[in-house]
Amino acid sequence: MSATVFTDDNPSPFIPVFAPPAVTFVRGAGTELWDTDGKRYLDFLGGLAVIGLGHANPVVADAIAAQARTLLHVSNLFANPVAIEAAQMVNALLHEATGLDGLTFFCNSGAEANETALKLARKFGGRGRHVVVSAYGSFHGRTLAALAATGQPTKHEPFFPMPDGFRHVAYGDVDALTAAIDPSVSAVLIETVQGEGGVIPAPEGYLGAIRELCDERGMLMMIDEVQTGFARTGRWFGFQHADIVPDVVTMAKAMGNGFPVGAVWARTDIATAFQPGDHGSTYSGTALAAAVVRAVITEMRRIDAPALAAEKGAYLSAKLAAIPGVVSVRGQGLLVAAELGVGGDAKTVCNALLDNGVVTNAVTGTALRFAPPLTVSKAEIDEVVQILERVLA
Repeated sequence: MSATVFTDDNPSPFIPVFAPPAVTFVRGAGTELWDTDGKRYLDFLGGLAVIGLGHANPVVADAIAAQARTLLHVSNLFANPVAIEAAQMVNALLHEATGLDGLTFFCNSGAEANETALKLARKFGGRGRHVVVSAYGSFHGRTLAALAATGQPTKHEPFFPMPDGFRHVAYGDVDALTAAIDPSVSAVLIETVQGEGGVIPAPEGYLGAIRELCDERGMLMMIDEVQTGFARTGRWFGFQHADIVPDVVTMAKAMGNGFPVGAVWARTDIATAFQPGDHGSTYSGTALAAAVVRAVITEMRRIDAPALAAEKGAYLSAKLAAIPGVVSVRGQGLLVAAELGVGGDAKTVCNALLDNGVVTNAVTGTALRFAPPLTVSKAEIDEVVQILERVLA
């Protein structure tokens, strides 16, 4: 395993918020990565469900290069045509998915997208109606409010006191959610598949029940599609599987294919609760990021990315389920977890896979997460499945 070893003579230049790197990658193409020793790997984590169109995708690379030679950035005191077109394209995707008209705000990450949604919920709800309910096991980001919305108390503990106005209930439990609602609640923030929580899809009927509850109580239904959006689950957005229409959608990851960009879409009547000065970002709609979003959407439409994810996801899931030692497979599309069951040590298996040239991660103590590029080939899936079978044996 090729590793960057930091010592007293070679100190790490980074604030230590990440574990020491196991491998240093220098190049990628499609599903493949190469480390500093020239060793080849198959990337079945996709940069944590980011690299939807594959590493070094030429369409995205060309868009970045062309825009970098044209216009990188102007402040939001002015407009640029690339951001306008990118926002129109995002709005069109959501209109197709919801049948509603909406507006988009661009930011730099999924955490920032969720921060924006949380502020919008408070502005829309008004004074005294500021509480947001989310689920245990959820992950919504590392900024302070997004972390407060994240339903993982162990991640809160080092940063007490957390911001108030957040409640958590068991994922999939409609009765628990109903019991948590009072007149102070403005919104429910939910994932259609809990990615960091273990690749846990919403139970049948759960999202529909939340939609009904939000309609009944006048609350916003805010869907976190940061990991599931942009075709990852086999539809453009995860909420489409449940045939529901959210009020607010947050997104990031695959919409930039590795370029840092996020966005919030909200129904027009909700979005206009924000007025100039209520929110902002220096890099909101910067031309370079907008050019990437435009290229990603154009290319995903061209290749019918949702259909690819559905087809390859079904193939990957079936192959994983047939491996001795894999107890079950869960997920949607190309966001999949292989459960190793009681006694399974996902971290050890993950490290052994890396030694054998496969990148994945232990999303729980007993489950491996697979989120390869949507452009992954069946031959690459077969290769990874054979390696996993060997490792488990």
